[in-house]
Amino acid sequence: MAAMTTLKGDKFDRQLFESVLKRRFFFTEAFEIYRLSPNFKGDNRGLFDYGPPGCALQANIVDAWRKHFVLEENMLELDCTVITPEPVLKTSGHVDKFADWMCKDPIKGDYLRADHLVENVLRARLARGTRGLVKDSPKLDDATIDEYNDILAKIDNYDGDGLAELIRCHDIRNPENNNQVLPPTPFNLMFKSTIGPSAAAPVYLRPETAQGQFLNFKKLLDYNQGSMPFASASIGKCYRNEISPRTGLLRVREFLLAEIEHYVDPNKKEHPRFREVADIILPLLDRDTQLSGQTTSQTMTIDEAVKSRIIDNETLGYFLGRIMLFLLRIGIDRSKIRFRQHLANEIAHYATDCWDAELLTSYGWIECVGCADRSAYDLTVHSKYTGTALVVKEALLEPVRVEGWQAILDKKIVGPRFKKDAKFIQSAVAALDQAALERLATELSKHGAVTIDTPALSDGTTRVELTKELLSISRVAHLQTTREYIPNVIEPSFGIGRILYALLEHVYWHRPGDAARAVLSLPLAIAPTKVLIAPLSSHPQLNPIAHKLSARLRKLNIANVIDASSASIGKRYARNDELGTPLGVTIDFGSLEDGSLTLRERDSMVQVRGAEDEVVVAIKGLVEGTETWEQIVARMEGFRGRGEGEEEKERL
Repeated sequence: MAAMTTLKGDKFDRQLFESVLKRRFFFTEAFEIYRLSPNFKGDNRGLFDYGPPGCALQANIVDAWRKHFVLEENMLELDCTVITPEPVLKTSGHVDKFADWMCKDPIKGDYLRADHLVENVLRARLARGTRGLVKDSPKLDDATIDEYNDILAKIDNYDGDGLAELIRCHDIRNPENNNQVLPPTPFNLMFKSTIGPSAAAPVYLRPETAQGQFLNFKKLLDYNQGSMPFASASIGKCYRNEISPRTGLLRVREFLLAEIEHYVDPNKKEHPRFREVADIILPLLDRDTQLSGQTTSQTMTIDEAVKSRIIDNETLGYFLGRIMLFLLRIGIDRSKIRFRQHLANEIAHYATDCWDAELLTSYGWIECVGCADRSAYDLTVHSKYTGTALVVKEALLEPVRVEGWQAILDKKIVGPRFKKDAKFIQSAVAALDQAALERLATELSKHGAVTIDTPALSDGTTRVELTKELLSISRVAHLQTTREYIPNVIEPSFGIGRILYALLEHVYWHRPGDAARAVLSLPLAIAPTKVLIAPLSSHPQLNPIAHKLSARLRKLNIANVIDASSASIGKRYARNDELGTPLGVTIDFGSLEDGSLTLRERDSMVQVRGAEDEVVVAIKGLVEGTETWEQIVARMEGFRGRGEGEEEKERL
């Protein structure tokens, strides 16, 4: 695994980095003062509160996401409820399958996620045995090193039995106390609750936003005037009961998810805008490479990857390209991005293909965006359970003569006999495909009755027997004027908190020779505060200028803050460098004389000087992206201010 470095290439020190985030209150553990209380017995792990800069940074990332996807792609945005009835998630498969493998330390009582346990122990052994990190630690032979690396390359492909075998064969123990652990068992990750005082209606806090979007598909299609393809989008809180959250914002129990569901004809997965991303080069770690025991990605254009079927189709490739552009747009380091294809045992039960955009952090490669082809799974199962047809009806240019099996229910008998269940039975019959109809026709002819699966009926059953008097199945020919199909879904899913944390690591560095002078080089578009306004002294005549400038910038929707504290100007700039504030304006006694101001750029610390109007125009151009700092310097070069050396003297 590649070593983590700062933006400027220095060795990354997580302790120093986290001290900056804590000092500047980007985020903090929720209920922290209770956790520090000796009387508190609860578990607040995996729960975080965002402070002012973290809250603003998250909002700006979401705003950039909405502009990049929802507005650019004309997506239909939804805001669906977090509380989800059990039947919805039972139908989707989450109740039965949304689980991780968990091991228990029977002595201490700790619960550990099995794949992370194996991964952490083997990585620690490799570090001790190959790099001499622990004095007198045994050196690993080449065969063992190769075996460990092969396991790590395939770690996501092991099921419960496979993980149990690894734990047994390699004597994997709880690294905190060397206790043996019990074999892995599945642990469902959803939070369960009930609605109402009777507690008779089980619900879950949603683990994703997708199901709310799928259940509204019919309304979305009507809203979109039946036009395909189209996409819906949703941004909201989701919840997963993580087994052992220990890596800050990277593994939490409450998180912000931004998801897209792109509905597409299964026979037409070409994308009309594919050529816009075709030449983008992606670092791809495909399934075959991982299974060979390698973890080095290969670079190729999206066009090459689609043509060679490494990426399954154009629409999936298009969104991988758009994901890459978004990550770069918000400031993610290009060299710390890779796209990893899911292995057979880890891929979700509904997906036919899935790629994760992984970002390199001090914790290793972390999945921050998933992009899956969910096929037609979700719409199919929800349609079957509810009896609601979640289909697209497409008018054919010319009628087509087709011959096939057709099922007809005698509604005069079915209605009175089954009453309110009749519509569900009709939907179940209508959903039968040709293979099923052919099989049932033979069975009906032979036995005089057939049994079919249905949505849940009023008596709780999900099957019904239909006799010849109720149902007839025959082979007929007719002219087809419309085509009906259930669309496939391409789903990009963004973990905003993980992206935010990875971004902060990627933009972190410190001034040369001084690790205490931290800088967060956040792009202007997403920086929590765009401009620091700093009166050079506490002289009362400087404050009106500061407040006037602040008001002008607010009218332009440019976030700014006035720091009129008694600290030196150098210390005030250093403090805001840690907050990622890209620009600073100094107001001094020269401002009283001629109205001029000094404008400073965070990373270079270069300063230029100009009239207030000129400085405001420069800031506006930088924030809107219509002008670069180099252009500002060239235009205002005659007003160049103090250099780095003088600012350092002031800071000290």
